[in-house]
Amino acid sequence: MSITAAALRELHRLHQQLADLRGRLDRGPKQIRVRAVNLAQAEERLLAAQAEVKSSRIALDQKQLQLKTGEAKIVDLRGKLNACSSNREYQALTDQIAAAEMANSVLSDEILEAMERLDELRKGVGDCESLVAKAKEELTKIQQTVQMQEQSLTQDVRRVEANLLEAERALPADFRDAYRRVVNAKNEDAMAPVEGESCGGCFQQLTPNMMSDLALSKIVFCKVCGRLLYTPEDRSPGRAK
Repeated sequence: MSITAAALRELHRLHQQLADLRGRLDRGPKQIRVRAVNLAQAEERLLAAQAEVKSSRIALDQKQLQLKTGEAKIVDLRGKLNACSSNREYQALTDQIAAAEMANSVLSDEILEAMERLDELRKGVGDCESLVAKAKEELTKIQQTVQMQEQSLTQDVRRVEANLLEAERALPADFRDAYRRVVNAKNEDAMAPVEGESCGGCFQQLTPNMMSDLALSKIVFCKVCGRLLYTPEDRSPGRAK
């Protein structure tokens, strides 16, 4: 069996070009999925931030209600002071008022801290909303880009597939089975140029007989990696650049 190096070079070029185009086609949906995941995660963080704001708002409202109730209690206790019939009763009311005022003071501090915390949480919600908006914009942008590129890439894939099919039809009939086996196993890595006197795929040193067969346009497979070998266009077998 024999085949020209030019034919093998063209086959290898077409396989590599086709693999590149298919890879670019496959990357489009993957990029969309990545952006969609980013958006979903941003939306989850926003929902969590909003829930935390709601919970903090409820807790703050409860504290403010407690403070209002405590203040009303103090007013009520102060009103009872004038009706005291003994010093002991007066002192007891005075102690209750002091305790209520202390509790209200602590509660007021907690309310101030809760209000500051709520402001921080609301700012966090705003940040999350910005991230969601950015993620939506990125998703829309990549969807539009992929849609624009998909038609062109699909046309290019069909064109290269047709060119490859035409090139494969020109292969010797007794070589096609061996060629198909190595292509099915290695795809675009099924062939490799000779570099110096080595396989350009695995860099295994070639024997003198292999180099001689290449010079005679015979079909040569690398004995280590199994690639179909061919000589580069700009040099002869065994001759360095």
